[in-house]
Amino acid sequence: MDAGDEGEWSALLAGGQVAGPLGALFGPVLAPLRAADGCLVVGRLAQTLDGRIATQGGVSQWIGGPADLRHTHRLRALCHAVVVGAATVAADDPLLTTRLVPGPHPVRVVIDTEARLPATARVFCDGPPTLLAVAADRAMPAHGMAEVLALPRGADGRLDLAALLAALGARGLRKVFVEGGGVTVSRFLMAGLLDRLHVTVAPIILGSGRPAFALPEAGCIADGMRFSWTIHDIAPDVLFDIDLGRARPPLCP
Repeated sequence: MDAGDEGEWSALLAGGQVAGPLGALFGPVLAPLRAADGCLVVGRLAQTLDGRIATQGGVSQWIGGPADLRHTHRLRALCHAVVVGAATVAADDPLLTTRLVPGPHPVRVVIDTEARLPATARVFCDGPPTLLAVAADRAMPAHGMAEVLALPRGADGRLDLAALLAALGARGLRKVFVEGGGVTVSRFLMAGLLDRLHVTVAPIILGSGRPAFALPEAGCIADGMRFSWTIHDIAPDVLFDIDLGRARPPLCP
């Protein structure tokens, strides 16, 4: 898949049925919603061959190639909301727009449980609407141009992700793209809140750095999470589309 798929992409944006490679990849994202909460949640990570999403110092730009970046922007365009954690905003200061492809910008949602991010981050200063999701006991009237979304804490003290999805769904934001980082995607996975997971693997070996997933320690291979996947060529990278159907890892009951 490359920039030559623009006709197919335009048909997808228009809501048409597409039989090509983009239709095979994005068709499930455009399918009718099936989860009980009325949302479809897609997680997304780009990692090296040895499973790293950043250096130990947090540098992650750019693990994926140009086709991977277009894929990320296409997911943004197809979803109502794009969700990132506070660490991603602090490290990358992203805009979270669809500037590389035609299509609408999603509502930007930043999870910052303790409300520690500065109001000078770009998502709070410019561009499409932004929601800042914070714990109710840390809520403030506003943060830059962002609307503050006060939510309950979960049992672990962090933001209750099911409550976040309910709040987004109530606003009509039912197709949710969890773009990163690894801890945020892992939290949605552990909570059983991911319908699909897109993982790009780039032909890079770092030998050190931050792991893609942060899950409970497995004592044996059977503790791992097994699934089927569909493979897509986004040269020079490979993209794995995984239908999770809200499944949890075995160690996360």
